[in-house]
Amino acid sequence: MASIIVNEPVDLDDPVLVEGLPGVGLVGKIATDHLVEEFDMTYHAHVDCDGLPRVAVYDTDRTVQAPVRIYADEERDLYALQSDVPVSHSAAPEFADCLTGWLEEEGVLPLYLSGFPVDQEPDDIPETYGVAVGDAGTMLDDHDVPSPEQRGVVSGPTGALLNRANSAGTDAVGLVVESDPQFPDPAAARQLILQGIDPLAGTEVPTDELVDRAEEIQEQREELARRMREAADEESTQAQSMQGMYR
Repeated sequence: MASIIVNEPVDLDDPVLVEGLPGVGLVGKIATDHLVEEFDMTYHAHVDCDGLPRVAVYDTDRTVQAPVRIYADEERDLYALQSDVPVSHSAAPEFADCLTGWLEEEGVLPLYLSGFPVDQEPDDIPETYGVAVGDAGTMLDDHDVPSPEQRGVVSGPTGALLNRANSAGTDAVGLVVESDPQFPDPAAARQLILQGIDPLAGTEVPTDELVDRAEEIQEQREELARRMREAADEESTQAQSMQGMYR
């Protein structure tokens, strides 16, 4: 049984969940945080799965929250998983089992997000690729989300979530975007929204602010990025080519 503690009930018909766990370039987190803010999403629940850090997140208004939370938008049939902490490699299987159980119970299609580390020039536009579990591949085809150009691996908790979906035979989508290997990458998060989240979730997310506030966002996320770099590679959600694994 998934340990999802409801804060405010919501009623969604055919929901999609956008997953925002920290990873390479913090692309998933930046994109998901942006959705929550732009759509003023409702704080629906927090995640209380085994293996998650038992920490409290506080804000400037003195409020304290759980580190992993689920927000909802009834108008758009949308959930967003917002996380302020990385999920360790050792805790990833338990977390994946826990969250997948809730997704199955609620009939939610998850969009799992990951960065593919590449060194790019400032004017380069990051590419987004899609992979799928179950019947979700038809969605990628219908919305012209391109396939990866080579075989690869998604590691960390997002990899565990995709692995769990594959084992359970449930539908799931994995979106992989080229991103900065070391620093927060708002430009890649923007392309993740435009090329992947918007067409698959049926949203129209304003993204100009992600570019306009790129420097500010990078500063705000740099501390989390530093902690992610200090963690072992396998504790960070990322995609990599099969060739890169054996170098």
